[in-house]
Amino acid sequence: MRSKISWFFSFPNPVNEASARIVAGMVAVLSVTFILTGQIWIIALLAYGFLAHVTSGPKFSPLGLLATKVIGPALGWYKPVPGPPKRFAQAIGLVFSSSALILLLLDMEIPAKGLVGILVVFATIESVFAFCAGCFVFNQLMRIGLIPESICIECADVLSRSKVTDAAKN
Repeated sequence: MRSKISWFFSFPNPVNEASARIVAGMVAVLSVTFILTGQIWIIALLAYGFLAHVTSGPKFSPLGLLATKVIGPALGWYKPVPGPPKRFAQAIGLVFSSSALILLLLDMEIPAKGLVGILVVFATIESVFAFCAGCFVFNQLMRIGLIPESICIECADVLSRSKVTDAAKN
């Protein structure tokens, strides 16, 4: 039973940056679509996707599955990056999208669209320029000691093992 629970709540480490950027692009497009249409199902889908990512990685997220199982493999691009900062970034997306959903349910459409507009900006920056603002904040929190050093060591260890594996393939 414990292994099923740990599998459910596992998050990949490392993460394929290509998949993360693809998901960010889809988040940006869906967010713009929500801003233009005000369709509640779009923001509900985004909030669910962020929740699925934070709790379990891409395995239960529609956008995550599309990125990791269809689009990413078709592109054939794999660049490992640490998983914990990406999970932190997904948690920030969850806060923004679920807050927007709550505001929308309270009939506060303009503030909801404002929060989603922030998602558009940061998702676009990650998708187009490979700059993850949540990852940047995560690294700053680690630098000042609010995130344990053990997380940093785990990230570095995973990346070094990925580089060794990549070198062995070539």
